[in-house]
Amino acid sequence: MSYGQKKPGPFSGQRTDTNSKRNNFPTFFVIQRISNCNETFHGVSPFLVEKSITGSVGDAKSTKKLRSGDLLVEVESSKQAKEITKLKSLSTIPVTVKPHATLNSSKGVISCGELLNESEEKITEELKSQGVTHVRRITIRRDGQLLNTKHLILTFDSNKLPEHIKAGYMRLSVRTYIPNPLRCFKCQRFGHSKTSCRGTLTCARCAEVGHESTDCTRTEKCVNCKGEHTSFSRNCFAWKQEKEIISTKIKNQISYQEARKLIKSRTPTPGNSYVSAVKKSTAPSTQTNPDVSISSNKPPDSIARASPPITNLPILSSPSVSPVIEETLASPDLTDFTLVKSRKKLKKGLA
Repeated sequence: MSYGQKKPGPFSGQRTDTNSKRNNFPTFFVIQRISNCNETFHGVSPFLVEKSITGSVGDAKSTKKLRSGDLLVEVESSKQAKEITKLKSLSTIPVTVKPHATLNSSKGVISCGELLNESEEKITEELKSQGVTHVRRITIRRDGQLLNTKHLILTFDSNKLPEHIKAGYMRLSVRTYIPNPLRCFKCQRFGHSKTSCRGTLTCARCAEVGHESTDCTRTEKCVNCKGEHTSFSRNCFAWKQEKEIISTKIKNQISYQEARKLIKSRTPTPGNSYVSAVKKSTAPSTQTNPDVSISSNKPPDSIARASPPITNLPILSSPSVSPVIEETLASPDLTDFTLVKSRKKLKKGLA
């Protein structure tokens, strides 16, 4: 009885080319309008755009308009990827199509002590058949010396990370790489580097403008959250929030603006705790006009903005500014419990 051809095992020195298995293709494409007047897709009929794309490549997975006015299209198959690159126009609008610069790749981290003595170039070459296009080793500075670690950042040619890779005979787990927030060394703000900064030179220690932090001995103050710590502190509320935004962006594969909006809606304003909000709402009013005293139970505007609207839950009398999490939204409605309790009281009264 024949069971088919036996596959080679993953022994040391044996490499199996997995290019045919991976069959990767870019899934995100940017459609840009060709115009001498810098025209974009702002103002162009969405019906025209949808019909033109569907007529050329079929039903795309998604189509979005970017802030620049260009279109971001996500395809579902290699056939659609080939067809969309052939697009020269949408109806009568001439266009160019190219794969998105970053959305078609992903970064993961592996840890392996056995690769400490291997160069980044050698590791890239060995892992190329598994979709790895770039390798960078994480280093640490200790006692003024830059030391290599066993942790490696791998860039893959797909927007979906593999669960693991094989380095020779070793099977290594791949973890999602979440980079630290980019902070400008000039103005100390997040989101850009010193080379592209248009801001003012600001001290990272005291938050005062006009000097660097090298010889500064003033009291510590953060530029971003106004807290009593340096602008490069990892305990900074603004740094932690920026880190969460980046993590949400990468894990959910959404834009930075979408991730920022999502995190901002879940995060309370610094300094406004739930306890302080309740104290404000329950404090006795000093006003004598009864029609005006009702407004003292309203949360401040900053607190109201910090809490996202929840339409499927009963409205509470006291303001809530705690972050909204999935467990909170998924919690069962307890209004039935209140009704049962009232019913028991009713029976007791009848008895």
